[in-house]
Amino acid sequence: MWQQKTFPVCGVCRINNPMNTYLIIILLGYIFVTLFGYYLQFLNLRHLKKYGHIVPDEFKGFIDGELLKKTRDYTIDHSRFGFIESIFGNILVVIFFFGGLITIYNEWILSFKMPSILSGIIFFLFLSYAKTILSIPFDLYGTFKIENKYGFNTMTGRLWIGDFVKSLLLSTVMICIVASAALFLIAISPDYWWLFVWLFFLLFSLFIMYISPYVIEPLFNKFTPIENEDIEGSIREMMPKAGIKVSRVFKMDASKRSRHTNAYFTGIGKVKRIVLYDTLLQMMNKNEILSVLAHEVGHWKKKHVLKLILIVEAMSFIGMYLSFRLIKTGIPSKMFGIQPDTIFANIIILGFVGGIVLFPLTPIFSFLSRRHEKEADRFAIEMTGVAEPMATSLIKLSKDNLSNLHPHPFYASFYYSHPPVVQRIRTIRLQK
Repeated sequence: MWQQKTFPVCGVCRINNPMNTYLIIILLGYIFVTLFGYYLQFLNLRHLKKYGHIVPDEFKGFIDGELLKKTRDYTIDHSRFGFIESIFGNILVVIFFFGGLITIYNEWILSFKMPSILSGIIFFLFLSYAKTILSIPFDLYGTFKIENKYGFNTMTGRLWIGDFVKSLLLSTVMICIVASAALFLIAISPDYWWLFVWLFFLLFSLFIMYISPYVIEPLFNKFTPIENEDIEGSIREMMPKAGIKVSRVFKMDASKRSRHTNAYFTGIGKVKRIVLYDTLLQMMNKNEILSVLAHEVGHWKKKHVLKLILIVEAMSFIGMYLSFRLIKTGIPSKMFGIQPDTIFANIIILGFVGGIVLFPLTPIFSFLSRRHEKEADRFAIEMTGVAEPMATSLIKLSKDNLSNLHPHPFYASFYYSHPPVVQRIRTIRLQK
């Protein structure tokens, strides 16, 4: 009697696989999420091409037609390059998860017959290395071609290599610590590992936030106190008004890598600090710097960092428990044909599927972030007593960073963590 034979040509096409339907649903979900993202990018670029020649009223006198054209071209070049990079990455993802490569990779790791925890560490490390190596051409082109073209890049080849090596070593250490601890907890507590792993991730994240200003950030940049005595005195005078103690306000030597300008809040507890790029300090006056500083203080005063941590950890708690239940059923490994079944293969699969499932939450998180930015803007105006320096600081930031002044409303509502700059400036000036 003739018997039908099956061949592992493609994860989606496996015959006699009862999980085929679920696998196809996941593939269609991934395709939908990918195409929807591309559609939003298309809307954004089309909107920019249609309105990109118009100078908004808020920017008249600060930007001319030539600079506006440069801004438009910068956004278009970055978007097109990002599209090519995304296509490449998505093809690899489909091959890995739906083309059976994950099964081959899992079997290859197990063929070395190492202890389970060591196998898991190697499993995650090699995937991380593969992703890093494949991203090198895109990183080099983006840095030394596009950023050079628009006058932003100040990175040397030697500095790029140094950053690459340090990032690789740092990620290796992090993966080894996290993977070994998580796999150990799974091994010693088969029924409650989800709770212990979640707790470990929470404590480890807080630990990294605490030591980052002292240990991690100085690996890449030099941080020095602000040297301008007038600005430093104004900062000392302003901080008590906020009722907040920030350990230090630092200047970061961002100009050795890029001419982009920015500021950010880092650390927790007694080591929290505000960091201003040296490029920002060079192009803003004292009142504008104080406004930016007050905005960053506003994030802490309004407990935005704490709120974000609570939301993320609550979602992580639920996700960890659901992952435990799913792994226990064996469904993830059965869907993708993982034989023999391993916990680390299941983790990668659930991480991939989780990204698809959580995609609809993107605009919600973007909305929350934009609301936090608005609250920080209001706090800065109340703290400094004036609105115009906040507005002009945003104009200078947008001008120097060649920010898109005409994002599509739908694209901005879905992805933007900050309100579109023209709308943001308009709102600030209404608070005079």
